[in-house]
Amino acid sequence: MGRIKTKLVKGVTHKLMDAHEEELTKDFKQNKEKVSTMTDISSKKIRNAVAGYITRIKKRNG
Repeated sequence: MGRIKTKLVKGVTHKLMDAHEEELTKDFKQNKEKVSTMTDISSKKIRNAVAGYITRIKKRNG
């Protein structure tokens, strides 16, 4: 079993996925850079959690 994502991480991730679906990829490092430019998240831990969740969703959905 994996770690459970918080409402904040899921909420930000789904908003970014709705608005910028085509810009996000299956690569974590690229997503990390995109998340930092698209949002004003100052916490590195939260930014990485959002980027990782985006990567996971993209890999799962193809």
